[in-house]
Amino acid sequence: MPELRRMLPSSNALFVFDAAARNGSFTAAAAELNVTQPAVSRMLGQFEEHLGVRLFDRKAGRAVLTEEGELLYRRVLEGFRNIESGLVEIERRRKGTETVTLSVSSAFTTHWLMPRIDKLQKQFPQVDLRFQLISGALRGPVENVDLGMRFRDRDEPSSGGTLVMKEVMLPMCSPTYLGATDPTEGNTIIRLAETPDDWATNYASLLTGRRGAAKGLSFTDYAVVMQAALLGQGIALGWLTVASHWLLTGALVPASDTLTTTRRLCEFLPPRNRPMRPIAAEIRDWIIGQMRNELAAIDRQYPRLGLMPACY
Repeated sequence: MPELRRMLPSSNALFVFDAAARNGSFTAAAAELNVTQPAVSRMLGQFEEHLGVRLFDRKAGRAVLTEEGELLYRRVLEGFRNIESGLVEIERRRKGTETVTLSVSSAFTTHWLMPRIDKLQKQFPQVDLRFQLISGALRGPVENVDLGMRFRDRDEPSSGGTLVMKEVMLPMCSPTYLGATDPTEGNTIIRLAETPDDWATNYASLLTGRRGAAKGLSFTDYAVVMQAALLGQGIALGWLTVASHWLLTGALVPASDTLTTTRRLCEFLPPRNRPMRPIAAEIRDWIIGQMRNELAAIDRQYPRLGLMPACY
């Protein structure tokens, strides 16, 4: 921090720089900060002189960030957001609440977590939940959140994650779709667009009894894949980390007696850039316990699948 103080003409320079960069105008920044436009211009001129680089190009009344200005603005924005988050967290704790941010898929949030969010909130009434939603594959670092769900190959080195379950999938459809057994029709196969091939070719037969030429639906968001299956539009390959709730309730049923397992593990990871908070660990353990209980109930409902040994 002493080095940072040496590199800044004053702490106010960063706030003035942020306002000018966000607004793209010294005049608008001055109005926001309740100072004069010349004062903003003078402060930023001193800042540029101190750094020895131009941060803005002044063009027809606009303030456009230079390459160096863009670089600094990204870092300033990140820093201010972190400081703001810390201050908000302190305020919430003072009022007896805590904020916990989860980095999870939109599909898991929509189809597994939302049906039991009231139960989660009753279990943790002091927690305000926030979500960093990922619409595609669960990848990328877990940073600036409290907990992240990710997949890894079992041969990859561990990052200190806690096992949720092994990666297990099962073809699923609605009971209505399964019951419409016109053998002259073909199945509609619902797939996630980024998957490398047609998953249905891995199954010799499906339980619908349809033998006609297959049709396809493809979506880039797995939450929509699941929604299409729930609406009776076809058969989807259901990741049990997402679809177990609908299997248990009967909204979806197995479209095959064969599970697909991979070498991947689903884990909850702690953030890389800060320690795991106790409240986040409690929520992690609650979710894992709920899912395990749910899978055990599905195993009793469909014993032929051998679901629990496959998942754990």
